[in-house]
Amino acid sequence: MTTTDQLSGYDDVRQRIAKAAASANRPADAVTLVAVSKTHGEEAILPVIEAGQRVFGENKVQESQGKWPALKQRFPDIELRLLGPLQSNKTADAVALFDVIESVDRDKIAREIAKEMKKQGRAPRLYVQVNTGEEPQKAGIMPTEAVAFVERCRTEHGLSIEGLMCIPPAEENPGPHFALLRKLAGEAGVEKLSMGMSGDFEIAVEMGATSVRVGSAIFGARDYR
Repeated sequence: MTTTDQLSGYDDVRQRIAKAAASANRPADAVTLVAVSKTHGEEAILPVIEAGQRVFGENKVQESQGKWPALKQRFPDIELRLLGPLQSNKTADAVALFDVIESVDRDKIAREIAKEMKKQGRAPRLYVQVNTGEEPQKAGIMPTEAVAFVERCRTEHGLSIEGLMCIPPAEENPGPHFALLRKLAGEAGVEKLSMGMSGDFEIAVEMGATSVRVGSAIFGARDYR
């Protein structure tokens, strides 16, 4: 994908977010675009940064360590979000690098994050990932356990939870999953909703998403080289 294609895709996504927000009587700036740069190198990311994008999402800690420290040094106002599952042995690295961790989904990880935040003196913002489709192969806490887990994060682990995140099953209508996440957020007393990806972010915006995670619509197909 050429730089021109990327920037065209980036502009198109921003316009579509603004249009979806307007149709829901929401201001465009109520929705944060998270540009999902996983599997893409600096040569793909840099033009999007230079176009003004400042919030990026990655799936893997180790991959992120290879490309983001230098970019964050050059562009100190970048916000980096961890979107993929977090393994306990990567928690220290994740707390050190990421500004937001969206995949908190079990007590063990909550404990490790709390320990590392205290140890490092860093406080990344946190989201609980909810497995709205109850898919056995997918990360995330079950919907019936989500509200109680958010409360445990606060009372037992001393963590402030900013919002909830979900990844609906690929073959299902995402609308009911977004509605469920919004309902759970209200019950848990959190304000932020990370939901919607390249194929369904406009629906998510109309249903109250405060951030959408868009990769292929900006960067094209993933680069696995």
